Amino acid sequence: MNDDRVWATELSLWRGDETVYRKRIDPMARMALPSPPFIFAGQQAVNAVQATPHWSNVAFEDGTISRPQYGLIVVAYTAHAQREADEAYVAHCTTTYRLNDAGEWQVIQHQQTPKTVVA
Repeated sequence: MNDDRVWATELSLWRGDETVYRKRIDPMARMALPSPPFIFAGQQAVNAVQATPHWSNVAFEDGTISRPQYGLIVVAYTAHAQREADEAYVAHCTTTYRLNDAGEWQVIQHQQTPKTVVA
């Protein structure tokens, strides 16, 4: 997967619905998110998306991509996102994709650390 496709896939996960998640999230994936239960397994993440309002605006900053070995892509970035009536959300994120046996890239790890100001 080239860099442009990696970023397009990442954006589709932020803006997508459960259909996108069902296709892209590996059943063995683990996610650390800033809302209970905080640690999600694959199907839990898909289920959580069903009850969550979609992000209306999303932008990535300071993005990097590494490919530590064949079949793995690691992405790190700062996300700036907002839902319709909510305050802006800024988080430092990582996502790891794995090429599965069917030749599809799926998320096996994702984490979001909300940005906080350290004095």
